[in-house]
Amino acid sequence: MAERPYIVGNWKMNGTRAMLSEARAIDRAAQRYMKVEVAVAPPYTLIHAVHKEAEQIGVGAQDCHPGAEGAHTGDINASMIADAGAKFVILGHSERRQDHGESNELINAKIESALDAGLRVILCCGETLETRDAGKAEEFVLAQLKAALPMFQDPAERLTIAYEPIWAIGTGRTATADDIAAMHGAIRGLLDETYGTEASAQVRILYGGSVKPDNAREILATPEVGGALVGGASLSAESFLGIVVGASEAEEV
Repeated sequence: MAERPYIVGNWKMNGTRAMLSEARAIDRAAQRYMKVEVAVAPPYTLIHAVHKEAEQIGVGAQDCHPGAEGAHTGDINASMIADAGAKFVILGHSERRQDHGESNELINAKIESALDAGLRVILCCGETLETRDAGKAEEFVLAQLKAALPMFQDPAERLTIAYEPIWAIGTGRTATADDIAAMHGAIRGLLDETYGTEASAQVRILYGGSVKPDNAREILATPEVGGALVGGASLSAESFLGIVVGASEAEEV
């Protein structure tokens, strides 16, 4: 597995320029935890501003349009977000799949566009409660990935996977360490098949199911968990850095 855990904050539809102080605090504190790679994905309107503030952390986007240019009112393409200072983009997030009806085919097209623009990709996958209770969680998640995984020679340099069990986000239900280890192990197996064991070993698989400071260390010490995709807890520098500390402590165990 890759050497440093990767902790990524997804700010979702939150944040105005008033939140630049939080980004600044995250960036300065991250300089004390060099064993952890830290990044945030603010809304489009803040990418450039956060990029200017960042000395240590990575800055990315939450989505992009699959096209290079054209008559697509309100859309933002991969080249535009790269021009604003983004180095990566989150694609296939459950909220995009559910709220906007994004298909695996559309997500694959977005991935190709992002890679063409020189961006790294965080590809999300995850199942609903109904799918899990039907005993089809691994089958469903692996099908999502098979339909979207790009083929290239250096996956670790350009790709991160984020597993986000939809049923464990804001529902009061939590995934156990065994649940997480089983799914991450299945994803690792697919990556091995797709890219070969040596190349796959360096692709980080993040966990994205309501990670908080009080559960971060346990989750990040779970086999095949290479970091976390953090939602609400990333909006505060204090709570987000609690997760970064947990990642650093898990790395030392």
